[in-house]
Amino acid sequence: MLVFNKRILSLLTVGLLSAPLMAQAWVKDRTYKFTVLHTNDHHGRFWNNEHGEYGLAAQKTMMDKIRLDVQSHGGAVLILSGGDINTGVPESDLQDAEPDFRGMNLIGYDAMAIGNHEFDNPLSVLRQQQKWAKFPLLSANIYQKSTGKRLFQPYALFNRKGLKVAVIGLTTDDTAKIGNPENFTDIVFHKPAAEAKAVVEELRAKEKPDVIIAATHMGHYDNGNHGSNAPGDVEMARELPAGYLDMIVGGHSQDPVCMAQENVKQADYVPGTPCTPDRQNGTWIVQAHEWGKYIGRADFTFRNGKLKLEHYELVPINLKHKVTNADGGTSWVNYTAEIDKNPAMMKLLTPFQKKGEAQLGVKIGSVNGHLEGDRSKVRFVQTNMARLILEGQIERTKADFAVMSGGGVRDSIEAGDITYKDVLKVQPFGNTLVYVDMKGSEVRDYLAVVANKQVDSGAYAQFARVSLIADGSGVSDVKINGEPLQDDKVYRMATLSFNATGGDGYPEVDKQASYVNTGFVDAEVLKQYIQAHSPLDAAKYQPAGEIVYKKAE
Repeated sequence: MLVFNKRILSLLTVGLLSAPLMAQAWVKDRTYKFTVLHTNDHHGRFWNNEHGEYGLAAQKTMMDKIRLDVQSHGGAVLILSGGDINTGVPESDLQDAEPDFRGMNLIGYDAMAIGNHEFDNPLSVLRQQQKWAKFPLLSANIYQKSTGKRLFQPYALFNRKGLKVAVIGLTTDDTAKIGNPENFTDIVFHKPAAEAKAVVEELRAKEKPDVIIAATHMGHYDNGNHGSNAPGDVEMARELPAGYLDMIVGGHSQDPVCMAQENVKQADYVPGTPCTPDRQNGTWIVQAHEWGKYIGRADFTFRNGKLKLEHYELVPINLKHKVTNADGGTSWVNYTAEIDKNPAMMKLLTPFQKKGEAQLGVKIGSVNGHLEGDRSKVRFVQTNMARLILEGQIERTKADFAVMSGGGVRDSIEAGDITYKDVLKVQPFGNTLVYVDMKGSEVRDYLAVVANKQVDSGAYAQFARVSLIADGSGVSDVKINGEPLQDDKVYRMATLSFNATGGDGYPEVDKQASYVNTGFVDAEVLKQYIQAHSPLDAAKYQPAGEIVYKKAE
């Protein structure tokens, strides 16, 4: 009987919440004010960094301040996330982003798009995160293969001062390609633009919202030039009929979308300066960089069926820049006024932070120089950080050479002591180390594919103990350990389970008879290599021009 009563209460609650939405219609000659606040690509940054930048405690203070300002002027606030709450900071990763979702609850997020990194863990973890979240996780284009049904809520409806706002969630259809294939055995990603069109038409027929917003995790690419990535927000806005979407709150490409001119973003946006969002086919497109570095603020008015963007800005959350002092020393100085940390948020998050620090703060080794793992390098050139990772894999598997996606290297390590936390920031995905034995002719075919992956993509390949010339379609002058590749000789290649099972479009090698999944987690392999070889000499791992790219004749 208790279960029955709870269900009746739940149905009554849903009815009470939805009834006002069903009845809403805007009033002629009345001006409605509402503000969309947005973040994206949080990646585990619930706590501020060592310079006091970003973090949910300062974010809540600013969110509350903006909400009060908006309400005092007769408006209402809608808080959205463009997704990727998961993966990036060990304290969050080890706790399945529980502190992040609970912190977002306290801030008052209304909805979020499901990002590709929400699938770095098995679906069961994402289902647990949905339980922690007091707001819907949205995606209209993710389906279960076996049933043909959507896996997640496609949209949510909100009443803001009598204005009916619909928010549709969409996820990049690159997710299965760039994620761990093991997590997508019964999941398929449909084309976002097609799903968006269908959902908008359904909403118009059934719900008749006044404003339609897409919260997306698809990326913003200037003028729709998405390269090797799946089409993003610009392409979708152009493909849909004009007026289908009023606004796209984006993520995935991790950019501040501030336009210098039509179809061209500002190259180096300076925090605190004006920001003009993109506009395509009548749709505003916004994105707030990454990690909670900014809160995007879009102030709208709605009158007689017309939506108008009155003001837009990116609000920096304690972002700083380094300055040189008169004595030659350096200091970190805020771009804008310091934002205090919200006490309630600090009380919520501190136990999570302490629990993580206790596990991660122990020294495991040291290095005498910078190990380069920045996104702007590992997706473009060979780096010593990637080389170090791969040497660890070679040592563990007794392989002849090793290969991995540059996108799998997520951070640098500075000169000095190295902790396990540093290692987990470099390799946060928990992939396992694998190896496969192949004839030289097979190796040549494999390298012809991976060595010609485009730069500026996570698929860009990093190598160890390999030298070659890549021409865009094939490879030549291939050497393994300095010796010319022999077609009939058998070579052992080490890589990660992600790439071995087809991640980033790499050739699948997991079905070969010689394939072995060691079960060793990538970060643990790197940790043990560092422990065994410290103090590390950064110069020892510096690439020396072994990988050469030239255009096809």
